[in-house]
Amino acid sequence: MFVSLGFIIGLVLGAVLASLSSALLIKRHLRRSKAAERRARSAERLAELGAMTGGLAHEIKNPLSTVGLNAQLLGEAIEELPIAGDEKGRLVRRVQSLRREVERLRGILTDFLEFAGELRLDRREADLNTAVGELIDFFAPQAEKSGVRLRTDLSSGPLRAHVDVSHIKQAVLNLMLNATQAMSAASSGGDDPSSSSRPRELIIKTLATRDSDQRGIAQIHVIDTGPGIAADVLPRIFTPYFTTKSGGTGLGLPTSRRLIEAHEGRIEVFSEQGRGTDFVITLPLLDGADPAR
Repeated sequence: MFVSLGFIIGLVLGAVLASLSSALLIKRHLRRSKAAERRARSAERLAELGAMTGGLAHEIKNPLSTVGLNAQLLGEAIEELPIAGDEKGRLVRRVQSLRREVERLRGILTDFLEFAGELRLDRREADLNTAVGELIDFFAPQAEKSGVRLRTDLSSGPLRAHVDVSHIKQAVLNLMLNATQAMSAASSGGDDPSSSSRPRELIIKTLATRDSDQRGIAQIHVIDTGPGIAADVLPRIFTPYFTTKSGGTGLGLPTSRRLIEAHEGRIEVFSEQGRGTDFVITLPLLDGADPAR
């Protein structure tokens, strides 16, 4: 049988190309395997660090409580000392300063543990409108104390979702606190004199709609009439420990985002300086829930 030289060359080239292709695939597979191993080791290391820091935070809270209790007892003892009023007042102020710092550290540790701790959801069917309504009733006295008018615009029908109600409330509460603090900080005028004369309002709004895939979703808006967020700050507000507030831990907003994303939801923010900010929580509704209601 006659076999042409071209046919033989073609077979050889085919075999060479197949070998090269196989070698490239093997090399690519090895690279991906090594990258997966590195990611696994990194994830394991991060989990270890998370457990260590969480345990450390718990260990710090115990002696911190002892320090706080003894500071309280010391303050009470100073009040009973038979010493001059000026001297007594000076000692009392120092102890009060100590107690304030203890409480501040306790707050920082609590925020850290909420953010970094293991998130366990107890998800059940619930009406988001009812949950938000209960939160509004709870927050109303604090809003009034802060000089903020609290307004609501809840959807007419129920918003049935599969959620952990306590975690959803915590996420929304963090946003409400953040908005109230922003308006309180701006009430003195700051760089924008007009900010002190604007009405201080916190608007909580819920509605049902559909996403681009026509699936039912609920939206919770937390709207304030505060100073707004600067364009250069906006991309960083969900970064842990980033804060523009004096004494803030920078964990409130990241914690809210973590809680919402654990429910397959998301948080978006729309802000305009001098006009205010709108934080929008989006959560999936249960199948069969009618967004048109």
